[in-house]
Amino acid sequence: MDYSNQLDHLDKEILRLLIKDARIPYLEMAKKLKASNSLIHQRINKMKKMGLIEGSGIKVNPLLLGMHTCSYTGIVLKEARLSQKVAAALEKVKEVVECHFVSGNYALFIKIYTKDNDHLRKVLYNDIHPIDGVSSTDTFISFESFFDREVQL
Repeated sequence: MDYSNQLDHLDKEILRLLIKDARIPYLEMAKKLKASNSLIHQRINKMKKMGLIEGSGIKVNPLLLGMHTCSYTGIVLKEARLSQKVAAALEKVKEVVECHFVSGNYALFIKIYTKDNDHLRKVLYNDIHPIDGVSSTDTFISFESFFDREVQL
């Protein structure tokens, strides 16, 4: 469901502040937006109930955990109807951090973090290729990420 038409100016400003810093205290947000602390709480709770705000996590730097290879892999399936089964198997591979059902040459597109290229090779050939339903893969190594951000308002 599209809730964009149900958001007023204050909701959008709250989202902008949260996107910039998800750990901003509600009191500080209230001061910046010239609103009461309880109103900020109510609005955030409303957006959580709508499903617009999901969780409040942290962002871990994979490089500092020794994960020096980031790659994207397109997966061709033997049959399209196997996509959910293959996605469930991919979710068990700890190096796979994202999985998308996509259009085009691939049925699934995944993001993988590994220690190095040898580790990536092992993940591909020992963990991903043996999954029932996987026909082939095509992998792209990311040399550098220029930006990674939340959806902008």
